[in-house]
Amino acid sequence: MPRSHSTMHFSLIFYFSFFLFSFLILNPTHDFLYAEDKEHRESHASQDTALPTYAESAGKEITTLNITTQNPPPEWAFWQRYILENLYPAAREFVETYTRPDGTLIWRKEWPGMDGSDDGYESFYNFPLYYVLGGPDEIHGLSRTLWESVTRQFTNYGQIHHEFDAHYDWMHHGEAYTNFYFFGLADPFNEKFRERAIRFAGLYLNEDPEDQNYDFEKKLMRSPITGSKGPHFINTAEDWITHRPILANYSLPYPDIPNVESSLAWNDDSKFPYILQTMNDRMMRGDVPLNLTATSLMLNAYMYTGDEKYKQWIEEYAAAWIQRVKKNNGILPDNIGLSGKIGEYMNGKWWGGYYGWQWPHGLFNQLESTLIGGVNAYLVSGDSSYLELPRSVFQLVESQAQIVNNRLMLPHKHGDDGWYDYRPINAKYPIHLWYASRTDNDWERIHRLCNTAEWNKLNYRKGKGDSENPEAWLGFLEGKNPEYPVHILKAGWLETLRRLELVRHDQTTPDEQDVHHWQQRNPVVLEGLVQTMLGAPNHIYHGGVLHCSVRYFDPQRMRPGIPQDTAVLIDKITQDGISLHLVNLHPVESRKIIIQAGAFGEHTITMVRQVQEYPYQFNTINHRYFQVNLAPCAAGRLEITIKRYINQPTYDFPWH
Repeated sequence: MPRSHSTMHFSLIFYFSFFLFSFLILNPTHDFLYAEDKEHRESHASQDTALPTYAESAGKEITTLNITTQNPPPEWAFWQRYILENLYPAAREFVETYTRPDGTLIWRKEWPGMDGSDDGYESFYNFPLYYVLGGPDEIHGLSRTLWESVTRQFTNYGQIHHEFDAHYDWMHHGEAYTNFYFFGLADPFNEKFRERAIRFAGLYLNEDPEDQNYDFEKKLMRSPITGSKGPHFINTAEDWITHRPILANYSLPYPDIPNVESSLAWNDDSKFPYILQTMNDRMMRGDVPLNLTATSLMLNAYMYTGDEKYKQWIEEYAAAWIQRVKKNNGILPDNIGLSGKIGEYMNGKWWGGYYGWQWPHGLFNQLESTLIGGVNAYLVSGDSSYLELPRSVFQLVESQAQIVNNRLMLPHKHGDDGWYDYRPINAKYPIHLWYASRTDNDWERIHRLCNTAEWNKLNYRKGKGDSENPEAWLGFLEGKNPEYPVHILKAGWLETLRRLELVRHDQTTPDEQDVHHWQQRNPVVLEGLVQTMLGAPNHIYHGGVLHCSVRYFDPQRMRPGIPQDTAVLIDKITQDGISLHLVNLHPVESRKIIIQAGAFGEHTITMVRQVQEYPYQFNTINHRYFQVNLAPCAAGRLEITIKRYINQPTYDFPWH
């Protein structure tokens, strides 16, 4: 039932007062800054208003549109601004509770094994993304301080060598380096992080003679476990010492391990050696689909440098896996021997590899890795055929589907007795595929594989990443869930408050805390901001980069993110473009915002239609980006036509 004008008026006054109060009270003076960032800010402290605009800096004009129509700001705009401003005090409280003055975690003096550094990075993984969206300058410096500190701390523990994990699999590398990739979006001109991006990618180009992780002739990774000390063919008991209790909760890697009858053997010192020996014999040599996640590391270096060698590596490695699927009758094999043969150490079986179809997770690892590899290859090449790699996985499991209690169940695992572990599919995976392709077939796959009947409401849940609520967002894009932007922003903020309560009442000691302790309390929750602002499902948590419709820059402050006092909402996505709402909440000052097509400028904006007052204005752009001038309290909607994946992706800012 529509609200009355008086009720709406009261609501707007309430939210504006709520926002103003929170901004003034909850934003203390901040001094925990990354040294270089602090020096940069101080050098401009007296001339912030005199910073050059984009056009002045680049020496050329940018297409500029003006929005002057004044309208009352919608409720979602107040919530978006409130969250952007107030996540920082929450992040500060979290950091000050769990880290020392130098940024290292207040934790144990020793931590053995190969596991753990990924969890250190994960604890703050989305801090730089928060800055990229428009969070305060301080979070940028803080996020770099924390990255340096985690690197130093876990180097002392023994997991990190030359600033990169010594050896681990690419599910865990992916979790760790998602944090690292966001720094390119935050500031591609930071020389330390640029050098690291090049050096880390070089580990998989064999540029260090000691780190021969990749076989260029066979187009394969030489082990499922790789890193700055090269391929890891033999795992020791020490490697797994901290992970054994966790793996005891999963099924065994193989049902025929000598002298082992149940997964409890992981915790049995007399039986664990048999598990370890069998894994070393069958799993630790050759390639697995999980390694496709390394394409994000190469993509990261490519977008810093534009060097073709990274693009070529991504394309040839994704193509090699497409050929393996074709060779295996349309089935993604999960183990490739060092000779390039499928099932080389598994008696010819295409299943049984490390993090493969049988152990420990099954389907989701195959979907995530092929989506990451396929979409990254599409991004650098503009060739949509690379999406056939993840499509082959969907087609495979759909061919084995069963109907149980009127629900479509897909197999998540395959072993010696065939397909098993039938469950509904996680909707975010077919949504990610459609988001990349925008094809009718992939859209229909979502509706065929997923239960869309309840997509008209939000059943909020917080997973390990900020990516567990794509269904109701898709319902919003379909027009079934008009209040979704407010609901997801409120739900995310309530999750932030819940996590702060955990922080404030945490009575555990460092010796009682495991490596997941901090990531479970990180109060920076961004899914609602990513969906509403960028028009995208959040990135795949285990190593995916952020693919989105548009991103924003502040040309007056020469930084990424939306300007102060502004809010943005994408409420429609089509094969050809988006519908974008822009709002300036400031009553007396105008704001300027640059809108770029894609996170990396990979798309081109061809046309913009201003939908404010009839007759509508059409503006030809034919560029990666354009600028909008928002008058005080102005609000408007733009219908933006986009040609997708036709530009070389780059981290460069519009004024560079």
